[in-house]
Amino acid sequence: MPRASHQDLRRAFRQLLASPACYHTASVFDPMSARIAADLGFEVGILGGSVASLQVLAAPDFALITLSEFAEQATRIGRVAQLPVIADADHGYGNALNVMRTVTELERAGIAALTIEDTLLPAQFGRKSTDLISIAEGVGKIRAALEARVDPELSIIARTNAALIPVEEVIARTVAYQNAGADALCMVGIRDFEHLEQIAKHLSVPLMLVTYGNPQLHDDARLAQLGVRIAVDGHGAYFAAIKATYDCLREQRRITSSASDLSATELTHTYTVPGDYIVWAREFMDVNE
Repeated sequence: MPRASHQDLRRAFRQLLASPACYHTASVFDPMSARIAADLGFEVGILGGSVASLQVLAAPDFALITLSEFAEQATRIGRVAQLPVIADADHGYGNALNVMRTVTELERAGIAALTIEDTLLPAQFGRKSTDLISIAEGVGKIRAALEARVDPELSIIARTNAALIPVEEVIARTVAYQNAGADALCMVGIRDFEHLEQIAKHLSVPLMLVTYGNPQLHDDARLAQLGVRIAVDGHGAYFAAIKATYDCLREQRRITSSASDLSATELTHTYTVPGDYIVWAREFMDVNE
């Protein structure tokens, strides 16, 4: 059976960005899930940073995973993927020079596109993990990412959090990243279509939204009309896998207590021990999350 090359998949992703439709991502986290997503007809997949942290470290999404660990997982997926895969590259694992290294590693892994966000990660002493870097630093990271890529078909997507800042600043940030040459813009925290319209009218590049299934944004035709080409509903497949593993092993041990019937969210919270990390952050970083 003929297989698409990494460049073929990158071209396919650019075709999605250039199309008039909105496509929903499949959450892929290992080679098997990537093959399943392609076989089911998904046009695009995404390797989430939070999912990689869970899969590789069984740790919460506190920017603990390293570039090498993330790139290894991306390489395993890229080795077999027959759909374009977006990598959630967080903040690029450091400053603009680290972003260049991140692009190099993920391009070699076979990723079709990657997002670089303007969140200040990992959380700094005395500051929260939701702080954003300056627009100037964010622009520098996007310019560095564009400089680092070798294959011009690789898409560099600038990401910001529209829930944390006033709409005027969202517009300023996204316009600046667009002008810096980003191939697309990713936003998390869009509340509804009115919020999206306020921002989208200032932009001309394709948009990607992390919606987490927000019911206020359940209209693909309207999303497409406003320039949204990629929608990320969340990572339900991975959490379903956690739940299935727990239920299978519980059945094997013949545990029938209703008290053990935990949801995927409860299981994740239990086995990633986020409470320990929060205590350590307060003790060693003076951060109150």
